[in-house]
Amino acid sequence: VQLQAFGGGLVQAGGFLRLSCAASGSSFSTAGMGWFRQAPGKEREFVAGISYNGGSTYYADSVKGRFTISRENSKNTVYLQMTSLKPEDTAVYYCAARPWRATIGENEYDYWGQGTQVTVSS
Repeated sequence: VQLQAFGGGLVQAGGFLRLSCAASGSSFSTAGMGWFRQAPGKEREFVAGISYNGGSTYYADSVKGRFTISRENSKNTVYLQMTSLKPEDTAVYYCAARPWRATIGENEYDYWGQGTQVTVSS
């Protein structure tokens, strides 16, 4: 599986962005997908995850109520809708894939996209 994340950019605090992660290969429909982020000088952290069929979603406490993860298996794409953005959301955002269900541990993911930069100005 190859993953390509895009949709990042520069936005003012309070604004919104939608990230997309396009996957190649036939196994997307059986892949749990996760979004992670890494801010400068910090470790990469879990943001959101979604199970292979969209039936279960998971969020970090810091983004709960502001971010929404979704997927379209017909398009081999997972999305991260981000609203009410804060400067502390500034980071490189990565999508990742693993079999069936999403988890919060980055070491449990087998495939990673290249990352897309999100910058939130105050």
